[in-house]
Amino acid sequence: MPAVPTAPAATGAPGVVTGRPRTWLQAEGLALAAAGLVAHATTGAPWWLVPALFLVPDLAALGYLAGNRVGAWAYDLAHTAPLPVALMAAGLAWDVSALTVAGGVGLVHLGLDRALGYGVTYDSGFGHTHLGSKGPDADHGRAQHR
Repeated sequence: MPAVPTAPAATGAPGVVTGRPRTWLQAEGLALAAAGLVAHATTGAPWWLVPALFLVPDLAALGYLAGNRVGAWAYDLAHTAPLPVALMAAGLAWDVSALTVAGGVGLVHLGLDRALGYGVTYDSGFGHTHLGSKGPDADHGRAQHR
């Protein structure tokens, strides 16, 4: 049986995490996703909101319409922990379930992205991440990241 690729191409490229650190980052992603689900559970909100809102963070990719630099900034803001954690903290502190739900679902999204090997993007293009290249950029091999 052939080996199933577990990571995007170009995992040996400069600026790409490989080996055990990559595995730990992916495990951390699962933990973040679990924490997001726990946060959601504390709100009593319906569970259908999780799949309904799951792709909302990907709307940040529209920033790429303004160029790679703006796109990477917008995408990474929506795909790193500070924004969803801040939303969850505000929701819990102010007892605003909608904020807690938004932050929790955001954390589930970014956690599953990390677990699947999708990382924080570089300014060089949407497909160039700290966990390797993805999409059409993966075919171009070991791209240099900025």
